[in-house]
Amino acid sequence: MTIARRPRSRVARIARWCATVAVVAALSTLAPAARAQLGPPPAPPENPITAEKAVLGKILFWDEQLSSDRTMACGSCHQPHAGGSDPATFRSAGRDGQLFTRDDRFGSPGVRLADASGSYLRSAVGFERQVTDRLATEFMAAAYFDELFWDGRARSRFVDPATGKVAIASGGALESQLVGPPVSSVEMSHAGRVWSEIEALLGEVEPLALASDWPTDVAAALARDPTYPDLFRRAFGDAAITTERIAFAIATYERTLAPRKTPWDLWSAGNPLALTAAQQRGFALFQGKGRCAMCHTPPLFSDGGFHAIGGSPWQDDAGRAKVTGRFADRGRFKTPTLRNAGLRPRFLHDGRFETLQQVIDLYVRGGDFRDNLDVLMVPVPLTADEQQDLLDFLANGLTDPDVATASGLYARPTLHAERAPNPSLYGAPGAGSGGIAPRLIAQTPPQLGHATFRLAVVDGLGGAAALLALAYYPAPPGSDLNGIPLHVACDPLPYLVPLTLSGSGAGAGDATFVLPLADDPALLGESWYAQAFVADPAAQGGWSATAGAKCVFE
Repeated sequence: MTIARRPRSRVARIARWCATVAVVAALSTLAPAARAQLGPPPAPPENPITAEKAVLGKILFWDEQLSSDRTMACGSCHQPHAGGSDPATFRSAGRDGQLFTRDDRFGSPGVRLADASGSYLRSAVGFERQVTDRLATEFMAAAYFDELFWDGRARSRFVDPATGKVAIASGGALESQLVGPPVSSVEMSHAGRVWSEIEALLGEVEPLALASDWPTDVAAALARDPTYPDLFRRAFGDAAITTERIAFAIATYERTLAPRKTPWDLWSAGNPLALTAAQQRGFALFQGKGRCAMCHTPPLFSDGGFHAIGGSPWQDDAGRAKVTGRFADRGRFKTPTLRNAGLRPRFLHDGRFETLQQVIDLYVRGGDFRDNLDVLMVPVPLTADEQQDLLDFLANGLTDPDVATASGLYARPTLHAERAPNPSLYGAPGAGSGGIAPRLIAQTPPQLGHATFRLAVVDGLGGAAALLALAYYPAPPGSDLNGIPLHVACDPLPYLVPLTLSGSGAGAGDATFVLPLADDPALLGESWYAQAFVADPAAQGGWSATAGAKCVFE
């Protein structure tokens, strides 16, 4: 990300050059703390950093098989090139329940709500992917904080959720943070999922079987230890897979990530040319007139505290008060690090701002909502030129090039969800009652050996009978059956699965078909096709129909 400069007159350029000389002189006298280096991330004595644990943690972090429908990894919502946040933020309704109003939130897309059997359930967003309430936070500097998440609910003391044992007395905020999302029915799992299910799953699946383009360290580890029991044995001394060890491994991976190669770091280490003149002016403003460093303290560029900056009314999200129960903490959220902020797609806990300039504007105004506003939030009268310099520093001076390109320590696999969709939908549906066409949900990867592969029919006539047709071949384009769009071949006759849609009324019916897939290597790469038909007297020919779905065994 590069900030363009406006053309200036010769007089203005001379004035800015003089100002730059003054700024450079002032910066050279900064206190040592302002030029300090970000050291290696601390690790608790109960979980020392080892290379074997770190690579296991990296594999776990990027493995979509940790989710119950195998569509989400930790890394799905935390990506280096997005500054450690999620590039795919979705809008959801705030407390007024209405979209496209002032209190809308932007969070990460999670999983579709499902019960323990894998059947999809209707949620607040129907049968779409659910959306988290808050923006995904940066993970590459998380090891430096004593409390994590926007509200600090991940505490320094780590209690193993599987055993109730205190596994880390202090310094385990990372471990505390990591055990929540894999069993969250919004983020990664079906309703009621427990850690023992994940432990058992890892004993059965092939590590990173859904991912591709493995980084060299991951490829080397999997060549040596091709199963999760092998990897856990190398990391911990025996093959036992436990919740504590999963958390310890992923936390160790994150503790190897310290974004310390920004232009500011190089400048702070003594390279006077690492920051441009504009960025040095921006840093001077950051330290002084802009008042930024009071909370975004170098070298972490965060004080680790919780502040109410007036970006939204606390009634929309009470923030820290949800954890402490203290009314005085209403609307307070953790100060995020500004390292790699220029890469992030959105800002603040609810993602309401799309640009860093909008964040600067908020501080220039001194916040928008006054109730419980932090005493440090006062209007900052920055000129347009000063704002441009500050923005340049934030967007470019604090960006680690390895993070931006997902290279070096930040190299990662390509996720299954980032490739061409499989299953993939094709063809047009046929509408039924109310002019509503049923839909086929086909998202779970058709992975050989997957015990809960699922297809679902939604938006059909509630209470109606339905048939799910599974075929070896697609129908020729433009095919129909008594006017019904046909997307699966009838020769040979497809396998027909009878279903009864739940619900009542037009567009209110749904049913899920859970199919265990055989672990047969002979099927690898084979394609099969699916389409659902719903008995509906208002539909042409008495049947409404979904689009088709193509599945290729992986």
